[in-house]
Amino acid sequence: MKDLVILVADKNIEWTLKGIFSRPQALSIYSIKPDIYVDYRRDPGCFTYGHDFLRPFLNSHNNALILFDRHGCGQEKRTREELEQEVETRLKQSGWKEHYVDVIVLDPELEIWVWSNSPHVATTLGWDEQTTHLKEWLIQKNFWQVDQIKPYQPKEALEQVLRKVGNPRSSALYEDLAKKVSFKHCTDNAFIKLKTTLQRWFAVR
Repeated sequence: MKDLVILVADKNIEWTLKGIFSRPQALSIYSIKPDIYVDYRRDPGCFTYGHDFLRPFLNSHNNALILFDRHGCGQEKRTREELEQEVETRLKQSGWKEHYVDVIVLDPELEIWVWSNSPHVATTLGWDEQTTHLKEWLIQKNFWQVDQIKPYQPKEALEQVLRKVGNPRSSALYEDLAKKVSFKHCTDNAFIKLKTTLQRWFAVR
């Protein structure tokens, strides 16, 4: 049996996870190589049909995960927790045992994980902090509220920064961020849930 199969909504989430799993010590887990699949129907596909996609892996993998964005899944009026519970229920009904599956809904979207206090964020994006601090520039451009921990439009904020520095938005960029930015600085509830789930399944004994 293999350790883990994961269904994700797009290549950016896939490459983010590749970066995360390249640092097992930072997660306090042992090294694993999950099988990651991208649903061509993206976020709505993961929400509606994720359990069907993962059913064939019941006899080949011990654990299963689904990750998708709340924004774009077609259920934006519902909370992250409600969406996770519904998809997890369908996974269990399809044959997966309760403690061996989990669903992570990124709220509002993957880019919320980009914005942490780590200095690696600015350098990886290609931003020159000596000219203007990245957060200050985003505040000036109304993408970041002064009293908020993260931008309220994380994807749009990232796109504006990359446009400013002349860098393309690519899946490799997400992998680089996941490899360099400290997990300790991430306060996002979905990321905390992912980390906790992986530690429950693959903790170093």
